[in-house]
Amino acid sequence: MKYSFLSLILIFLISCTNSTIKNNKSNYVPYKSSGFALVYNSNLHQNEKFYKKINNDKFEIGHNLLPKNSILKITNPLNTKSIELKVTKKIKFSSFYKILISQKVADKLELNKEMPFVEVIERKKNKSFVAKVATTHSEEKKVENKAPITKVKIDNISINKKANIKKDKKFSIIVGVFYSEISTNELKEILERGYITQGSLVVKKLGKNKFMLSSKPYTSINTLKNLYFGLNKYGFDDLEIKQHD
Repeated sequence: MKYSFLSLILIFLISCTNSTIKNNKSNYVPYKSSGFALVYNSNLHQNEKFYKKINNDKFEIGHNLLPKNSILKITNPLNTKSIELKVTKKIKFSSFYKILISQKVADKLELNKEMPFVEVIERKKNKSFVAKVATTHSEEKKVENKAPITKVKIDNISINKKANIKKDKKFSIIVGVFYSEISTNELKEILERGYITQGSLVVKKLGKNKFMLSSKPYTSINTLKNLYFGLNKYGFDDLEIKQHD
């Protein structure tokens, strides 16, 4: 059975659960996603083709969707270390990555250099956070030789524990969760006839009338990138990446 691109979109919209449909602006839902961080270095301007800079010696972050001064909590799930920062700049970069971070942020979270997996959650602004920013900014001006802590809150839950990072850690891309097993398998078949390699996707039953379509688990970030961009060609954007235990 053949499917047009329109058929693909209809299958997705009709059979997906509420969790995969974006709410309208009147019911704003804070940004939440998991995937890989893009650690800033000067070579990115050529390889990733963006033009703004962040300071690698400070706690700075950039985002391609959220505006400047949005507050984000970034967590390394491997060691539970987290940090709260305001978005320094809105910067356009590859949608494969969930956030752009300075090297100082990566070091603080003790991220795996090869697979810098993070969870990102948008936090609501509050007076205590704003007050902390103002206080630490003033202190920085007085003591320039001390490590800057402007706009940062760090949760040292496991301060004495080193990250238990395995080289063979696996990750998969979540395409969506659907009501119908038939529609889920049909979508898998359509995707694997085009930009996605045959056998790259799997269907998992989560419960009664609830089925998840995702990629197989992979250990290579380049393999995940290729799959991600293949799914982008079908209109799937900002896909979540899952870490396997």
